[in-house]
Amino acid sequence: MVEIVRKGRLPTPEEVPEALRDAASLARRMTLREPRPIGFPLLFSSDMQLIEPAVAFLHEHGIQRAHTVETLRTYTEILYDWFDSLEQSHIQWAEVDTSDLIAYRDRMIRGPSAHTDRPYSVRTINHRVRGVLRFYAWAILAGWLASSPLSAHGQDFSLSRHFWGTGRRCLRDQERSLFALRQFEDLPRPLRSEQARELLAALQPPYDLMARWQLYTGLRVAELVRLNVKDIEHPSRHSAPESSYRVIDVIRKGPKAGCVIAPMSLLDETASYVALHRKAWLQRAARKRGATPRSELFVTRRGSAVRKNTYQQVLSRTGDACGFTVTSHLLRATFGCWMLARLERLAKEGAAINPLLIVKVLMAHEHIDTTDRYLRAVAIDTTVLADVLDTLVPMDSRV
Repeated sequence: MVEIVRKGRLPTPEEVPEALRDAASLARRMTLREPRPIGFPLLFSSDMQLIEPAVAFLHEHGIQRAHTVETLRTYTEILYDWFDSLEQSHIQWAEVDTSDLIAYRDRMIRGPSAHTDRPYSVRTINHRVRGVLRFYAWAILAGWLASSPLSAHGQDFSLSRHFWGTGRRCLRDQERSLFALRQFEDLPRPLRSEQARELLAALQPPYDLMARWQLYTGLRVAELVRLNVKDIEHPSRHSAPESSYRVIDVIRKGPKAGCVIAPMSLLDETASYVALHRKAWLQRAARKRGATPRSELFVTRRGSAVRKNTYQQVLSRTGDACGFTVTSHLLRATFGCWMLARLERLAKEGAAINPLLIVKVLMAHEHIDTTDRYLRAVAIDTTVLADVLDTLVPMDSRV
């Protein structure tokens, strides 16, 4: 064929080998994808065959939809466990039916996790089953399957026990009809004022300031560690001059552009940390190890950026020492409950506001039903509500 082209004419179809015609046809059907970053997960079968639909699913959600690293890792773990289970049972992924998914669910009920050697929690079992259903719904939309019993017969699960959380209307159709184990919704349990004071007093820099940012702004931990020094140095265009607060532009979950409202007392304390602790730690790192300057707001005493896991471990250990459980999400939930309680009080006093909608915006919730959980948590915990309304930990003053 090369010689024919060199002579100035294209080869006839009869002169093109069958294999090359098949390869050309395959190339025309292939969908071009963005390059995968280093560390992108790939799933292989036991005979080292790439599980292409699973990789395509992860690619779309991780690259095209720009889900977070944590979300991509969760999807990978779900698909890995599902395809491993199918392979052990000698079942083709495109031929599964409802009984296969029921068997997969029941296997998790009966046996412990191979990774942790502990029984699966109800939440984990339901989360994995929902993930499998999400994958098959995507496979049909993406053209990998013409149909599947897992998406076509959502109401046929006779063994199912449905969980309908109050006000939870944000689940997709394939998740509403899911045969899930009975599960009671966990409501956020905010810290009491004295617990918040004790925690902040026990934490060492910079973790005390990080916890303060979560308590005063409701930032997610991933959003918190992404904060940059320039984020607090340059006010947002929405900030009011000479105000008691400032609007800070941040990268939200997704990642999406967003903002938080930070009191000036918090920003003043942050500026003091930048000028003293952070500057000294970075100078020492540059002197001892030749470390280059960093742009991250929160750094360790060794001059490296604070990692999410490190911060969460420090919170957990400090909470244990104080005698109560502390997580980064609990600090965010505490902000949501405190803010909602204050706004509810203003609304009862006559302010023309929608407290639930305001907290939804401040916490960057995708669905209002998620924010509704904070309202129910405040309503049932009168002790916390009393603490909040007494403002024992003012949002605009230092602890």
